Amino acid sequence: MDNEVSLPRDFDALRTMILDRREMLPKRLAQIAAYALSNPDEIAFGTAASIAQTAGVQPSTLIRFAQHLGFDGFTSLQSVFRERLRERQVSYEERLSALRGDTHGLSKNRVILNGFLTAASHSIETISHNVEEDVLASAVDILAGAETIYLLARRRSYPITAYMAYAFGKLKIRNQLIESTAGIDPEILSFAKPTDAAIAISFSPYASATIEHAAALAARNVPVVAITDSAFSPLAQSAKVWFEAAEGDFSGFRSLSGTMALAMALTVSVAEKRRSF
Repeated sequence: MDNEVSLPRDFDALRTMILDRREMLPKRLAQIAAYALSNPDEIAFGTAASIAQTAGVQPSTLIRFAQHLGFDGFTSLQSVFRERLRERQVSYEERLSALRGDTHGLSKNRVILNGFLTAASHSIETISHNVEEDVLASAVDILAGAETIYLLARRRSYPITAYMAYAFGKLKIRNQLIESTAGIDPEILSFAKPTDAAIAISFSPYASATIEHAAALAARNVPVVAITDSAFSPLAQSAKVWFEAAEGDFSGFRSLSGTMALAMALTVSVAEKRRSF
């Protein structure tokens, strides 16, 4: 059948297909799509029941999602996610074992440290794989050409922009960290012009202020470079250029290692680009 011939046989092709169709997906299917792209390992090894429970949908929705993409059922779709893991050097089981740590002969403190180091390593590896050269170049061009760079983030993402503000300052690049204790962030952002740019960072559950500020800037033609965790993130919708940063976690505490590395790469690359002007 022609439909079978056109089915994606690897994760990258599947991801492209989902992103191309995201605007047309019904609400529940879009919810599954967002979960699948953000949690591919769980899709690969979970059961339909466990995945549905975690994603907040009915198991039948998984079948509908798979069929919507042209697969005959969820198992066929799941095989693409499993093949993705087979192509990687470290197996899913090995990563889980490393994350939990070999507790034999180790103190609890060392087990916790090993867990966070493993999560950080996994985050860096994943982000390194996901960042595309042309996207990176576009982001650097936008930021290097900006008169002022506005930095937007809240909650756990805030340390990233705080360090970027510090580094930009040291590099003599004009920037504005949005952190007003007086509650005048919208007023500060009202000064932003199309000749400026913004970096916005947020992960699920998304900080409403960051989402709203990024959307307001985009509506005024201020280019936004976003770092977020899914193509279905509301932050990605406002961004001219965006990066997917799916961080690993240990015991429910997510790493920021990959995002920090990406943020500092952007910061230093912008400085290097400006030197060539």
